[in-house]
Amino acid sequence: MKVIFLKDVKGQGKKGEIKEVSEGYARNFLIPQGAVQIATDGAKKTLDQMAASVQKKKDKEKEDAKALAARLSEMTVVIKAKAGEGGRLFGAITSKHIAETLEAANKITIDKRKIELDDPIRTLGTTKVTVKLYPDVKGTLNVQIVEE
Repeated sequence: MKVIFLKDVKGQGKKGEIKEVSEGYARNFLIPQGAVQIATDGAKKTLDQMAASVQKKKDKEKEDAKALAARLSEMTVVIKAKAGEGGRLFGAITSKHIAETLEAANKITIDKRKIELDDPIRTLGTTKVTVKLYPDVKGTLNVQIVEE
């Protein structure tokens, strides 16, 4: 019996797949649990429409991420910090500080985990920071540290 998986079923199939399973397994276990539906022409068309809408949503998110990356590359975030001799900071500027300042100053919300900072910033000056906005879209943000 051909069925369309509505959920991931371990050892059988993933959501959206059309597979052949035994009729007893489908009727007695998979269908009552709501994990599959019988693969009719109407169900296949519905599946195709759902896949198209999901793809359209992903494309829109990617375009939005590219637009945000372009906006971030033109932007400079200024963070004030206490510094000692030679421009060394007391403490460090972390991705959390950068995310909070970006949200407060420019109303752009970015999760601190998406800001790729190898080591915290410990000196005055301008640093280029990479921000991962989407799986294959990255932006560059200028972070300027000035003395308080």
